[in-house]
Amino acid sequence: MAFNTKVDVADTELETSEAVAAEAEDVTLEDEALVEAESEDEVDEDDEEADESEDSLTYSNGVIEKIVAMATREVPHVLGMKGNLMHFVQEQFGAENLTKGVTVEVTDDNRVVVNISVIIEYGAYAPAIFDDVKARVTERLAAMTGLEVAGVNLRIEDVITPEEYEHRTSQHE
Repeated sequence: MAFNTKVDVADTELETSEAVAAEAEDVTLEDEALVEAESEDEVDEDDEEADESEDSLTYSNGVIEKIVAMATREVPHVLGMKGNLMHFVQEQFGAENLTKGVTVEVTDDNRVVVNISVIIEYGAYAPAIFDDVKARVTERLAAMTGLEVAGVNLRIEDVITPEEYEHRTSQHE
């Protein structure tokens, strides 16, 4: 449809040029051919621009959240993710939510701000976990999507032993 609009614009320009040429008594056939050729060049340039702008690659927030969640789970001493009430309800019905504990915001300049809620192992050094999560998430998002991370916000929701975490998760199954 955009192509037709561009053709209509070119046709209007062509008709206008021909009308001007018809009014002038000394216009030759060569001049008319030149007017037509110039108009066709304009249409061709518009076609090329339209072809270039038709391609796009977008990611749903869910895809970005899933990459972030999986990358976070790879970090040592992160025992699990802490979700909201909706995630809890989904788990009660047997649905596993891989994005639990993660939200993302895409900025106007296509950078990503990541918010992560985790449960960490008792005795682990939280600032080191933060650094590891930030590095892993940034690396995975860049490698898989090409997106740049504008910020990582890590919220530690709980500190428990691996045994306690195992006990809690086995009760839900």
